[in-house]
Amino acid sequence: MSALAAPFSEVYSAALRGERCHVVGRAGAVQLPVAAWSRTADGSDRAVLALCEGPTLDVGCGPGRMTEHLTRSGNAALGIDVVPEAVRQTRARGAAALVRDVYDHVPGEGRWSTVLLADGNVGIGGDPRRLLTRVAALLAPGGRVVVDLAPPGSGLETRRLRLRTSAVQSELFAWSTVAADQVGVVCAGVGLVVDRLERFGDRWVAVLLKDGR
Repeated sequence: MSALAAPFSEVYSAALRGERCHVVGRAGAVQLPVAAWSRTADGSDRAVLALCEGPTLDVGCGPGRMTEHLTRSGNAALGIDVVPEAVRQTRARGAAALVRDVYDHVPGEGRWSTVLLADGNVGIGGDPRRLLTRVAALLAPGGRVVVDLAPPGSGLETRRLRLRTSAVQSELFAWSTVAADQVGVVCAGVGLVVDRLERFGDRWVAVLLKDGR
């Protein structure tokens, strides 16, 4: 393995193309679940997607199973991801996707009915409050965020991580974990309120509504 750190996008792209990849942090290494993200939407995914209403923006869409299912179900959906390979794979599934950072200009700003943060993507950038503030600005009045969360008791934590394959490792990147019992704390003051918390097997999901006050 090269001692030089590669851009995150390069290593994640290799993982999406089938290279075995681990997430490495101070607690050790965990295999990146790319196979689960690359399959078609399963029952748990469909339960989460049933919480989405109207035109939906899938932030951090990865290889696109969630955007694909929304599209095939007749819903207007757009995936965005900073990794071109993820967007390529999403488009190959017949879904719309753009290479885009959520903090850059996004089509339909202020008009989305739902923003989806699946697969722990509330952790993007290592600052959940900043991310949810941005997401609230993307929503239409009365819009919602559907967000995957860690199980209750997992806390609220930000870590510095790397992706690693047998050949290369990525630069450090920040990622946060938000437990289901902490989402209300994170939402405070960002323009969102917790409407409901659902459990689908071992998966915890919150619906956050844009606060119109």
